[in-house]
Amino acid sequence: MPSVAPDSGSPAAPATPIACDIFCAVIDNFGDIGVCWRLARQLAREHGWQVRVFVDDLHAFKRLCPSLALERARQTLDGIVIEHWHPPSHAGDTLEVADVVIEAFACELPPVYIAAMAERARTPLWINLEYLSAEDWIADFHLRPSPHPRHALSKTFFFPGLGPGTGGVLKERDLDAARAAFEGSPAARTDWWRNATGHAPPPADATVVSLFAYENPAVDSLLDQWRDSASPIVLLVPEGRISGAVARFFGLASFAAGTHATRSNLTAHALAFTAQPGYDALLWASDVNFVRGEDSFVRAQWTAKPFVWHIYPQADDAHLPKLDAALAHYTRTLPTDARAALERFWHAWNGAGQPNWAEFVRHYPALKRRAAAWAVELAQAGDLAGNLTSFAKTQLK
Repeated sequence: MPSVAPDSGSPAAPATPIACDIFCAVIDNFGDIGVCWRLARQLAREHGWQVRVFVDDLHAFKRLCPSLALERARQTLDGIVIEHWHPPSHAGDTLEVADVVIEAFACELPPVYIAAMAERARTPLWINLEYLSAEDWIADFHLRPSPHPRHALSKTFFFPGLGPGTGGVLKERDLDAARAAFEGSPAARTDWWRNATGHAPPPADATVVSLFAYENPAVDSLLDQWRDSASPIVLLVPEGRISGAVARFFGLASFAAGTHATRSNLTAHALAFTAQPGYDALLWASDVNFVRGEDSFVRAQWTAKPFVWHIYPQADDAHLPKLDAALAHYTRTLPTDARAALERFWHAWNGAGQPNWAEFVRHYPALKRRAAAWAVELAQAGDLAGNLTSFAKTQLK
């Protein structure tokens, strides 16, 4: 896919740039490193920070950043130093402690690094970057300190969120301009379709759907409904965990990148797993976006288009209150019937019943208006990188 990432340019570097270390353990999928890499690039590009990323899984990272060299223990990309981290004890070949230390998603810093933090002449700002949640309690715990039990150190909990009083979510300064340029250029869209699918853009009466999801039994019913749709459906499927179900539907052995298939009114294209900039273009090219986890969930909200979230499933259905909390924010001003339809669809996609595509499409105009309004509301909470740097300035004195 072509790279259409927003490029906010290089800011004038301060006399003494803030040094920042981000530690990331890739637990599952790509969300952990996806968020950390976006944050690292934004801190470097927009705020002039010197950033180093410690990551324990270079293979997962390379899917998002193809230029990464798997065999290198230390390398620099986009001006950011990347260390292949071997937790729990490894802290780089040379022990250096940054001004701001970000422990992403409670991954636990190396003990030797924590000890060095305690001995540093200028105490670093230690941030525990949490997972995104829309629950009300987030605002109460955002920026709360937590003293270390043995060292004269304190970490600060930094909670991404969808409302005021939270850390917000990641958004580059030029993202809206990049999206507007893409959507306003027929040539750019045509080039994207040809590069991504090998085909011309679909007809105007087609509904384009991007499908990025975990394994999901509800997809079988949805594929049937798309096949029987009254108007054409064009499905864009990044190669991944949902690909097997799509292959079975079309009677194929696999649905690998480059595969195309048609049944009745449904045409599907399998896309290569893309670097982060290409994923934004995929969202912009679609009318409805099915997303999963955290990173793609956030990116879909900035498209100002209707989307459906497959939240990461947790034991004992612990994820469902988080799903409902996000729905409460997102659907707040929707008409009652459209709100109920969207809630039913999201719940069905997350395991409660069968999704009703006809009902979803019936409310599409209202959902599209709400998606555009929501993107404006979400921006009012500030972007995560900007909120983090503002907080850092108050602490690093």
